[in-house]
Formats: sequence, structure tokens, C-alpha cells
Amino acid sequence: MTAVHTQLLIIGAGPAGYTAAVYAARANLKPTLVTGLQPGGQLTITTDVENYPGFADAIQGPWLMEQMRIQAENMGTNIIYDYVSNVDFSKQPFTCYGESNTFTADSVIIATGAEAKWLNISSEETFKGFGVSACATCDGFFFKNKPVAVIGGGNSAVEEALYLSNIASSVTLVHRRDSLRAEKVLQDRLFANPKINIIWNHEIDEILGTTTPKAVTGIRLKSTLSPETTQNIEVEGIFIAIGHSPKTEMFKGHIDLDSAGYIITPKGETTTNIPGVFAAGDVQDKIYRQAVTAAGQGCMAALDAEKFLTINN
Repeated sequence: MTAVHTQLLIIGAGPAGYTAAVYAARANLKPTLVTGLQPGGQLTITTDVENYPGFADAIQGPWLMEQMRIQAENMGTNIIYDYVSNVDFSKQPFTCYGESNTFTADSVIIATGAEAKWLNISSEETFKGFGVSACATCDGFFFKNKPVAVIGGGNSAVEEALYLSNIASSVTLVHRRDSLRAEKVLQDRLFANPKINIIWNHEIDEILGTTTPKAVTGIRLKSTLSPETTQNIEVEGIFIAIGHSPKTEMFKGHIDLDSAGYIITPKGETTTNIPGVFAAGDVQDKIYRQAVTAAGQGCMAALDAEKFLTINN
């Protein structure tokens, strides 16, 4: 194991982590960024990005993350390709244990992000980014005046369906039970929307589509009451809305998390319950979950870390 000490350790290589690195490097903090298992985060599985400011035309998610990496590196960030699996925040300097390195740091920014929960069927993997998405606000525009389906029954699913009803020609909400878990006010809006149809007691058996070009053409549903009963629905977009999971397994027991596993920070802040440890992006944001908000929080965390280090050094 190689020992690495740094003033500021940034854990995570998505928009929050890379932006934090840029601001920290400009403040001459000489940050070290540990990429994790998926450098670039969720944007590495996003094809066309049309809502990131500054670009007149759609850009590719992996390309945007590569540009952020290059910028952070050019500013002076030490980028290390490793995965932090455990931490010790009980004393300073803080210690983070990677697979190949042991990191000690005077301050830490956690930007490990979150990942959408998926159905974990093979056809879903085939069409991710080609009609299958986990973010309506990110990808809904591509299905303007086209039929789509939303899978799920909680707040996220209902909110996605309502949002897509303003864009798509029709929305079919598929839920494996006979009632929704969403808040009553959201359910009322859903039931009153003439563009939304609900299929109860069904789940996806297979996503249907073409390979040349790769595109979704429909879904085969199976009944949860009678599994041998199936039906096909024609849709061009499928939005999986069964929740997100923050990547906080390595922080359990070391920092305050809420019941869903998100790092707790005061509203509008990046501070955690441990002075000197900050959190930015989807790892603490369960509401917006956008690249641009994650980048903004990365900036905030870097400025907060700079202030902390100035006061305490």
C-alpha cells in the first residue's frame, strides 16, 4: 500500500468531484482526487446531454466528463485511479483506505454520487442510453410527441410521469402492485391527467427494440398475479423510476446518514457533522440530481474546505 498525504482529498470523479478539484486547485490547495470505480459517474452512461450550460448543441456525457477531468488535472489536481472502501474520520488527519493506497488528508470532500436502481434484466442493459433512461428531466426531451412508459409506483415514478406528460404523446405508468406509494397529492394529479394511463399488477418481462439502429420499440409485461399472462405495449422510451441509491456504503458508521443512506448536510450547505468533511452532489442531494447542481455544490464544497483549512492551519 502506498501512503499519500494531501491537504484536501476529494472522493469521487463526477461533476461535483471534478468541479471541487478545479476550485481547490485554483486556491493552491494541491488536491488529490480519487476516482472510484466509475470515473465520470452517471454521465458516462448518458449519451446526448442538452441541458448543461454553455453548449449550443448536444454533447456526449463521457466527453463532458473527460473535459472536466482534463481541466482539473491541468489546474494541478493529483488524480489517482483507486477506490476508497473504508475511512476513519475519528481524528485528524482523516484516513481513507483505498485498494492500492492509504490516503491521509486535512480535509475531505465526499462526492461519490448516487446510482439509479435498475431492473437488472439483460434487455435493459442493451438499451440503456438508446431509449432506456433513469432521468426524465435529463432525457425526456428526446421523446417529444412519442409514447413512453414509466416503471415504478413511488414519488419519483409519479413525478417522472407528470413531467413526461408535458412532452410525450402519451405516458404509461407500470406498477407491480395495485396501489401507488406516492404522496396523495401527486396521485391526485396523476389520476386527473388524461395523457397518463396506468397498468396495475404488472412488471417488465423484456424490453423490445431494434439493433440497427439501436432503439426501443416496446415492452413485454407480465402479470404479477398470473406470471404466465403477458402483454406487449408499444413505446419508444422507458424511464425506470424505482429509486436511487447513494454510494455511501464505506461511510456508514463514520458520518451521519439519513434513513435512505444520503449524507446529511444543512440546507444550502456542504458541511457534515464532522468538521473538515464536506459532501457535494448526488451523495447528499436526493431532490435535484442534475449535473449542473452537482457541479455547483462541488464549487461550494471546495470554497468551504478552503475556508476550513485557512482557519485550522
